[in-house]
Order: sequence, then structure tokens, then C-alpha cells
Amino acid sequence: MTYDEFNAFCQSLPATTYVMQWNHSHVWKVGGKVFAIGGLGREGNPAFIFKTSELNYHFLSEQPGYRPAPYFASRGMKWIQHYDSTPETDEALQYYLTSSHRLVASGLSKRKQKELGLEPVTQTQ
Repeated sequence: MTYDEFNAFCQSLPATTYVMQWNHSHVWKVGGKVFAIGGLGREGNPAFIFKTSELNYHFLSEQPGYRPAPYFASRGMKWIQHYDSTPETDEALQYYLTSSHRLVASGLSKRKQKELGLEPVTQTQ
């Protein structure tokens, strides 16, 4: 997945906003809360960071091309970095980005969810 594809996909999710911050990272938010970040991986290739459920965090931590996200994971947060994006992994990445969006949106107050036009959001695995 390229940055353009990442940005287009994140923009397609409901009630999202975009900002470039943190050393030129592509940061996507829902209700003012971060759900996805596009930045550089170890070798300078695109890498994508997203929030996960605890179950997905443990599963993805052991999968090729994924690792606990630098900075976030060291602080006990369940965020994963996908650093080896290929066309074959794009569908899975889109699934995890959507799940991250849903997870973050579910943490917003019901009032905020309603203001943003989001259906009542519940957390999922």
C-alpha cells in the first residue's frame, strides 16, 4: 500500500480527519483521536501503525511484516506497525485499519459519536 492508497482508504472511513504531524507522518483521527499513522519503517519504506484489540495485538506481533509499534507498544499500548506492505497484504491492512477506526470510535462518548454521525459503535475483536 502506498501513502496515497493509505490516505484514500482512511479518508473513506466515516468522520475522519487528517493532519501531517510527528516528523511528517500521515495521521488519521476520528473524533480527534488517532486511529492510524503512515510513516517510515526501518528501511525507509512506508509503514502503517494502527490500534488493535488485545487479541489481534498478540496475533499480529508474531506475523511476518508486523511488529509492536515503536513508541506506542513500549508504553503498554496495543498498537501494531505493518512495515512490509505488499499488494497481497493490502486487504488485511484495510481490515485492521477499519477495526482500528471502530475501536477508537467506540471509545468516544455516545454524544460525540452522535455529533459525528456515527452509528452507535461497539468494540470488536
